[in-house]
Amino acid sequence: MTQDSSAPAGFEAERPRLRALAYRMLGSATEADDAVQEAWLRYDRADLAQVRNLPAWLTTVVTRVCLNLLRARRTRREESLESFTTDWLGAADHDRVPQEEAELADSIGLALLVVLDRLSPAERVAFVLHDMFDVAFGDIAHMMERDPAAVRQLASRARAKIRGGTGTKTADAARRRQAVEAYLTATRTGDFEALLRLLDPQVELRADPEATGAAGPLTLQGALVVAKSALASAPRARFTAPALVDGRPALVMAPLGRLCVVIRFTFADSTITAIDVTAAPSRLRAFEITLD
Repeated sequence: MTQDSSAPAGFEAERPRLRALAYRMLGSATEADDAVQEAWLRYDRADLAQVRNLPAWLTTVVTRVCLNLLRARRTRREESLESFTTDWLGAADHDRVPQEEAELADSIGLALLVVLDRLSPAERVAFVLHDMFDVAFGDIAHMMERDPAAVRQLASRARAKIRGGTGTKTADAARRRQAVEAYLTATRTGDFEALLRLLDPQVELRADPEATGAAGPLTLQGALVVAKSALASAPRARFTAPALVDGRPALVMAPLGRLCVVIRFTFADSTITAIDVTAAPSRLRAFEITLD
């Protein structure tokens, strides 16, 4: 079928929105572009005379493409996580993360992308469409070929997983969240004195081999040594954000919104007495991560 001259313009007008939608569903600029390109191919072949609402039709196409990609990704995740973690730790250390990927992740929030990545494909799609793009449940049900009540439940489950319910709201918890945020800020800005003020003089840092690339676990002790180590990891700080890990203030590192490292803190009041750095994939999977 030959499209009229307005057909490409109709698609191009929707492209930015479709790409934004696909990125939030997939967490990858490359995969989002692939999904939008697939939508273009289907658009180019479609009989548009039968399409009453072009934006809704294109949203449906992109949603179904993304859902298929998420399902395919989930089946291969177990065997790919180890190499992904190693590859992207090195990329973060040497500033090789694609600039566009980094900017897109920053615009949405690394912690949110980490939590979205832990949802089931259906939960993620339902949450993104309803909570981030304000699509009605009835319309989502059509896109996902499910009952509206089931879609509502998917979005509700996703919301609960993202927000969690284990984080305490005490004054001590608030101070500790502030301390974690201050630790990250000082690491990013190279503020050695600020790090020393946050750390107990006898603070201990423990890192597993996957986090350091060493043959065995690493242990550092003393505020001076730990602060210097934090500054040495400053390139990674760009891809790190606060989150709640098992209900406690922590940091997650995710160069592409995919979890690579968890940094947990032990406190005495609001002073950091211990830091645990974990990158072992089997341990990363076990953490409950929610938004702070």
